[in-house]
Amino acid sequence: ENIMINLPQTKNLILDLSNGWLTIWLNRPNSRNALTNDMIEDFNNVFNSVGDDRSVRGITFRGKEGVFCAGADLKAIKSIFDGKSKKEDVIRFSVAAGNFFESINALPQVTVMVIEGAAMAGGLGLACSGDFIITHKDTRFSLTETMIGLTPAQISPFVIQRLGFAKGKQLMLSGTQINGEEAVTIGLADFAGNTDSELEELEQNIKTQVLKCAPGAVAETKRLIGLIAKIPREEMVSKAGESFAERVLSDEGREGIASFLEKRKPGWSV
Repeated sequence: ENIMINLPQTKNLILDLSNGWLTIWLNRPNSRNALTNDMIEDFNNVFNSVGDDRSVRGITFRGKEGVFCAGADLKAIKSIFDGKSKKEDVIRFSVAAGNFFESINALPQVTVMVIEGAAMAGGLGLACSGDFIITHKDTRFSLTETMIGLTPAQISPFVIQRLGFAKGKQLMLSGTQINGEEAVTIGLADFAGNTDSELEELEQNIKTQVLKCAPGAVAETKRLIGLIAKIPREEMVSKAGESFAERVLSDEGREGIASFLEKRKPGWSV
């Protein structure tokens, strides 16, 4: 049995764990929940503590005070070049951000982004690194980097993964702002709601469905999906064969097949 792992202390995030679901609130509302090195470190500590814990079935990301995330903290970045810092410092910040987005993308749990207010630049990239995106209809989405002379460098793979090349490229090159309803239309978001309770109902629908799925199988499926873009087709076939065989012979696989044949719910289903 999994013993619940203690969640770390976090200064920039509020953590709420109930019924096998962790909600992580970005909590720097005065700077519109912009990403800093410290916030990324908080996130990494949380991921390290829950990554191997199959009793945590899903993770929701939200921003406090009605704003999701305004991207990287530009004040912090400006202080880098005002302080005559080196190019290496900027690279280090960018690489840490890239690794952060990838660590969300690779989490073994199902991840849900609940987005209100604004998801700009890196905040939009953060959204795209999750599995499901629920948005308020009035949320403002924009990849503003090119409008201020920058590039959406580290988030580009996740934007492309979410939207495909054509649409992703258009948003990056034009800096166009769209709302939550338009985001659903182009596939940037999955579901849109008008009120807090509608957003929570949409989130609950996903939770209810995910809690029917075996946590080990979900984790292994996410690992396999991560391989698709990385390895040649022939190798994928043998890796997938191995994965499937391990699952059939695992405790979850045995229980799942037995429950199907015995017409009952499996043990992990709530």
